Amino acid sequence: MTLAEDHVREFTRACVRAGLLSREELQAEVEQAVRAELPDRDDPAGQAAAWIGEAREELRVEQESWPEATDYERLQTVFDELETGDVVVLQGCEDHWSAKALLDERAAAGDPPRGVAWFTPADVWHAVDEGMLEVNLWHGTTANAAPGDSLLDDVLGVFEKHGLAAHFDEGRIEVDAHWHKRIAVR
Repeated sequence: MTLAEDHVREFTRACVRAGLLSREELQAEVEQAVRAELPDRDDPAGQAAAWIGEAREELRVEQESWPEATDYERLQTVFDELETGDVVVLQGCEDHWSAKALLDERAAAGDPPRGVAWFTPADVWHAVDEGMLEVNLWHGTTANAAPGDSLLDDVLGVFEKHGLAAHFDEGRIEVDAHWHKRIAVR
């Protein structure tokens, strides 16, 4: 196996485990990676489908040993509670521009949120393998949350309430959580 093939296979595994893309989007992303990184492959679509299938089967088998409630489920409960407290949560958003666009849209409508918590696919991939999700937190004005902010204290309290250790470090909330998102078993 070449280094390029190893990278594409790992990318496929991370995308499957993140569960942020639809089946069609996942196929397109992996197929594009095969075309870009392995241009000598005759059937990029078939190769992508095969590697996605392998990654899904590996996850299906592994998830059988997970506890009934995973960190992923706890994270979703946290995010739901934050939303009810007027902190919009953008899971797997492209970048900070996505968060800013949402805040600008809400401000233009005269309904700025209290805050926005957001993280990218790369942050999810890190939580898949390393068990730590980094979450950005901004006030509704786009100002970064900082130690001593009631917004930050409230958000950290919600993580704690749901059994997830979290602390603020270098401008981001670091949450001790493995992204164990289950896939449907067929």
